[in-house]
Amino acid sequence: MNAILVAVIGLVVFALGYRYYSKFVAERIFRLDPNYITPAHKYKDGVDFVPTNRFVLWGHHFTSVAGAAPILGPAIAVYWGWLPAFLWVILGTVFAAGVHDFGTLALSVRNKGQSVGTIADRLIGQRAKMLFLFIILILVLMVNAVFAWVISNLFIKYPASVLPVFIQIPLAVWIGYAVYKRQKKMLIPSLIALAIMYIAAVVASQVSWLQVDLVSMMGGQEGAGLFGLGAVSSAFFIWIVILMIYVYIASTLPVWKLLQPRDFINSHQLVVGLGILYLGLIFTNPEITAPAVHAANDVSWFPLLFITVACGAISGFHGLVSSGTSSKQLDKETDARFVGYLGAVGEGVLALISILAVVTLFPSTAAFTEAYSSFGAANAGGLGNFVEGASGLAGGLGIPASVATTIVSIIIISFAATTLDSSVRLMRYIIAEIGMEYKMPVLAKAHVATSVAVLASAALVLIPKGPNGFGSGGYLLWPLFGTANQLLAGISLMLIAVWLKKLGRNYMVALIPMIFLLFMTLIAMFQQVFFEWAMWGSNSNMLLFVFGSIIFVFAVWIILTAFNVLTRGVDRQLPVED
Repeated sequence: MNAILVAVIGLVVFALGYRYYSKFVAERIFRLDPNYITPAHKYKDGVDFVPTNRFVLWGHHFTSVAGAAPILGPAIAVYWGWLPAFLWVILGTVFAAGVHDFGTLALSVRNKGQSVGTIADRLIGQRAKMLFLFIILILVLMVNAVFAWVISNLFIKYPASVLPVFIQIPLAVWIGYAVYKRQKKMLIPSLIALAIMYIAAVVASQVSWLQVDLVSMMGGQEGAGLFGLGAVSSAFFIWIVILMIYVYIASTLPVWKLLQPRDFINSHQLVVGLGILYLGLIFTNPEITAPAVHAANDVSWFPLLFITVACGAISGFHGLVSSGTSSKQLDKETDARFVGYLGAVGEGVLALISILAVVTLFPSTAAFTEAYSSFGAANAGGLGNFVEGASGLAGGLGIPASVATTIVSIIIISFAATTLDSSVRLMRYIIAEIGMEYKMPVLAKAHVATSVAVLASAALVLIPKGPNGFGSGGYLLWPLFGTANQLLAGISLMLIAVWLKKLGRNYMVALIPMIFLLFMTLIAMFQQVFFEWAMWGSNSNMLLFVFGSIIFVFAVWIILTAFNVLTRGVDRQLPVED
């Protein structure tokens, strides 16, 4: 099968979905009002509530949700063949993710910019709200651990990426001051910043002393590191500490100082990166060597395929970003379609090229099946296969392999970093809200809540790996991340459906993908938690069993409560903004 043909089919479906389906949802279902005063204007504070140009906000939103997950999930899911992953990415993006991301943004804008967890109180009750907040808290904690793990390991594996990534931070701060204090335009400075990053990437990939290789500094793989640990574990520990310091600062700064300008730079980086990869696809014109459908003996595709693709098709974390940060920056309500739905489409475009980069990497079908011999092998090699495959596509444009590898790793790290500090910011909001609910106002203080978020994330990701190492926490949680993330998306779609029903509108656009998603996710989670991870399971894991059991029980409780509201019409007060 020709990869270009598959890419064209996917991109055309995405374009039609945005052009027609999102317009239908915006005008006929959500009924967006260009004159509605958004929370960004009503509660403007210069820190979290900041009216923002829709292109800049799309950059923030897109790069916050486009972390490593839409790359890693599809790169693993091709284990069952490229066709099932491809179909779920395009259909899930158009009919599920688009409605979910767009809907949670519109719902939050009509509710003072509050998170979906808080809104659950008005729609389905106080108890459901607290259960939902705890699920969200566990999810963002896992996001923090997983993405910190990914970034640290990529820094270790690709040391040439460190300099370009860290150069971006002062450049973003400079752009923030230039735009918001001196009223300059953001486009040209952000393009200059991107050019500087890529120049640094080219130079660092060719000049060894510009590569921050902590493992080599400690004597190589066999070298002695800190606290009696090996060089690799010590390097991992150092990067986690640096990342936690960074996200503490980034998540407490006003959004215009770092978050918005850095994300705007990254939105250009994503456009450039996707442009390079899709142009490389055209110039190399590769054939797909992976089988369309691969009959796996160890792990069935049903229902695990939909959980594994995760953010590549739909993600509950997107709803947290939509209702947590993006809704507080939306200038006009009609911008929600551009920011929310098009952000989901961008995620789908990224997932599509992830699939194509991996399934065209191998010289033959036999080579693919050998690399993807088991689901465990797919998990272990997914991200590395994408980096190699994407580098090969970039090489079709004449980009040297070392430079291409560095640029691809920079793209992944940059997106993972934006997701990480947005997630810590969201975790701060949730901790503060739980603190106020349970009469612990000290937790509502920004720096206290952020400290709790950062320390908990660091503790989780630094769970020891073996007797002499750090760093299995983030990776161990990845199987649970997929199910918890999809479960959150299903519950968020349920909230949208309840909201639309209370407004007397057609709620099928949210209800149908909600039913499908919850059905698949609950089955997958039940199988994993109670048949695999439990003490009596085939892959006993108490960490996943405990976290998974809590999330599963809370989710079922919320679903039953919301189902009662949907079917019996329990009288709940509509959100005050409506």
